[in-house]
Amino acid sequence: MVKPSQRVLAWLRQAHMLSLLDIVSASRDVAATRSRLKKTARFAEILRSTTLEELPATIGFLCGELRQGRLGLGYAALRDLRISVEPGTMGGAVSVLELDAVFQTLEVLSGKGVASERERLLATLFARLAADERDFVVRLILGELRQGALESVVLDAVAAATNLSSEVLRKAMLFAGSAATVAVSAFRGGEAELASFSVQLFRPLRPMLAQSAKTPAEALQRTLPAAIEHKLDGARIQLHRQGERIAIYSRASNELTDALPEIVELARSFSAESLVLDGEVIALREDGRAQPFQVTMQRVGRRLGISAARTDLPLRAFFFDCLYLNGAVLVERPNRERWLALCSVVPEAARVTRVEVSDAGEGDAVLEHALASGSEGVVVKSLTSSYEAGRRGAGWVKVKPAPTLDLVVLAAEWGSGRRTGLLSNLHLGARDPATGEFVMLGKTFKGLTDVLLKWQTEKLQQIATERSDWLVRVRPELVVEIAFDGLQKSSTYPGGMALRFARVKRYRDDKSANEADTISFVRELFERGYTDSGVEEASAEEPEL
Repeated sequence: MVKPSQRVLAWLRQAHMLSLLDIVSASRDVAATRSRLKKTARFAEILRSTTLEELPATIGFLCGELRQGRLGLGYAALRDLRISVEPGTMGGAVSVLELDAVFQTLEVLSGKGVASERERLLATLFARLAADERDFVVRLILGELRQGALESVVLDAVAAATNLSSEVLRKAMLFAGSAATVAVSAFRGGEAELASFSVQLFRPLRPMLAQSAKTPAEALQRTLPAAIEHKLDGARIQLHRQGERIAIYSRASNELTDALPEIVELARSFSAESLVLDGEVIALREDGRAQPFQVTMQRVGRRLGISAARTDLPLRAFFFDCLYLNGAVLVERPNRERWLALCSVVPEAARVTRVEVSDAGEGDAVLEHALASGSEGVVVKSLTSSYEAGRRGAGWVKVKPAPTLDLVVLAAEWGSGRRTGLLSNLHLGARDPATGEFVMLGKTFKGLTDVLLKWQTEKLQQIATERSDWLVRVRPELVVEIAFDGLQKSSTYPGGMALRFARVKRYRDDKSANEADTISFVRELFERGYTDSGVEEASAEEPEL
């Protein structure tokens, strides 16, 4: 019997490995269609040929994310490498596992000479990549890969490839926090393994979100029996503790522990061996009223000079939910029971202001008190509701005097008059989970300070995809909070609705485009009466002065 040569054996091994070219081709096909069914089918085809070992990296690449996170590589360095290194002539030379191994090496590099070693590794990699593969990798590293394939589409593809229901996968996703983790369990153990997912300490859950109502009376119609909590304009946090180990996570599951030493000290004072809490961290003025959201985020986002920042801008934490306590999982317990658990371990000074109410009159009084104390509104919570991680659950309903939406910037128009040379009029879109695209709802140039105009002009040009003399189209990744006076029917915009008197409140640095409000949520607001029958929608596009 003739034994195959080492070269043939190597070729056979490579033939069974998923290549980067397979991912690039699938991503190109997905970007070319608006059909969610076609997107799902194309990704399912890829996943069926993926091994368990390849799956974590493959899921990340399809979602446009690195499982290693940011690698600290900037556009300039990658641009120089693309210029200096000739691309390979044939695609498919690099496997998914090889590429993931390069990213893993880049993540752990440290010490003297790290810059030159990174350059050497990337130059070697780039020389083996065809032009389209290299473009994909660069965009992947920079976090710029946008192909209409949101995480939900990838999860649907996992469901199709494993013959499991999407609902089972999504429920597991609420606890796992990682699409790759869910995908591995789906392929390896099926529904039985996915059903085992629950709260796990130091693996952050996705936060529950609130629906909206115009008045406490409307909110109470949906939630009674209910409690009303003051709504703080801070940064959402999730705190995990087991013994002396404490970790604090952002709403996007990024760890903030080192940046929030005063909150860590507070957590050590709680009378619990293990717990998971949901809450807000906020910077307060000397009179006890909240600082603007941007001030809080400046402190939360710091990585250097924490001791000095803590003195100059101390933070307070206010908790409103307990998801896990001393070994007991509480997410499916009623809200009233979770609140009592919270009160048993967290002192009143570290809890949000909360009042149980029975009618609209009491609700109006709580809202009035919340606004007078500097809160931006209230959240009405059903006492019988469970914690619906990652969802805009019916059990929580927020009420704010000026309703807002978190929308994505799709483009911006060059300004005129005193705004000449600045990108001003923003094109705003809501997320459509069915297609992974964004649906335009209107434009606004209102609410922009000179500082914000300068910042957004620089930022939007960095993420531009198309330019003309009057318009710059951008990658849909910047989330902006928009206040508005109502919604009205529109034949101008594809969603059939337009914002009335839209104005910028702030950019949401703490949110990704995947967390923007959906077009179905906007339509729900419209149907519930956030309408205005006055002036035509063109008022949002009046000439600038």
